[in-house]
Amino acid sequence: MSAHVDPRLLRAFVTVAEELHFTRAAARLYVAQQALSRDVRRLERELGGELFVRTTRHVTLTADGERLLPYARAVLQAQDDLLAAAGRARPLLVDLNSPGLITPRLVLHRARELAPGHELMARYESGLTWAAGEVLAGRLDASFGRFAGLAPALRSGLEHRPVRYEPMAVVLPEDHPLAARPEVPLAALAGETVYAGAGNPRTPEWTDLARALFEGRGIALAPPAPLAVGDEEFQRIMRRTRHPILAVVDFPPLPATVLRPLVDPVPLSPVSLVWRKGMLHPGLDALRRAAALVAAEEGWLRRPEGAWIPKLDIVAMAAH
Repeated sequence: MSAHVDPRLLRAFVTVAEELHFTRAAARLYVAQQALSRDVRRLERELGGELFVRTTRHVTLTADGERLLPYARAVLQAQDDLLAAAGRARPLLVDLNSPGLITPRLVLHRARELAPGHELMARYESGLTWAAGEVLAGRLDASFGRFAGLAPALRSGLEHRPVRYEPMAVVLPEDHPLAARPEVPLAALAGETVYAGAGNPRTPEWTDLARALFEGRGIALAPPAPLAVGDEEFQRIMRRTRHPILAVVDFPPLPATVLRPLVDPVPLSPVSLVWRKGMLHPGLDALRRAAALVAAEEGWLRRPEGAWIPKLDIVAMAAH
């Protein structure tokens, strides 16, 4: 066995071990599948044993592969930490949830100003639950959303910094009876069926928040709808169902709709910056500083008197 193992080969091994699929792993690493297979074979030769069982349908880890995986991850993390300390960090991958949302975008822009020598790249994963799994798997570095709404198994591997209590709103068809109002009292939604992402595996934390808000107010949660990808599909589904959509006040505009703040009381959506525990990266340091600066400048962490927010979220946001 060689006394020196190329970290590139270890990264190839870890990526295949996480995906259990050579094509997806190659796409993650931006390399050809044949090159990735060669790197894995070379590592197997250097270590003197097979790391994967390959069939035409499945890729699984061997016992040797299972034993190697935690050590390979530790080596790669140490390499990332060393490069970060030397100012040569890899790009930081930051999930902004959806294009057009202002809160995460402002934080990312400020972080880029604070760390002009580092690359902070935006991603769009459309929901913190999905993004949190990607962060824990090392495919993303940070995301934004409702930390208290994550499952305990996800929260245990993550850290967070509160960023904003974002007032909630409702998106209405422009000819809806409530569209003429400048604000929509929650009581005016009684008898309505409101869409809040039910059935979307990427956003259960948002659906859970909606369910708590609607409880006891006569507001029905819209049943699962086909997952719409892109504005055009989203608008088509909305035209068909005509359900109001629960949103936030900075939700990007959609044709033939109006966005109205919810009041009496003002419901709040708690937003945190979320990252993997123990992660070291100068871009992440800048992102955390940016979150604190922008939140202070914008007054994002002040709760309006009488605003609605679940106690679970108050505890989570105060526990930082």
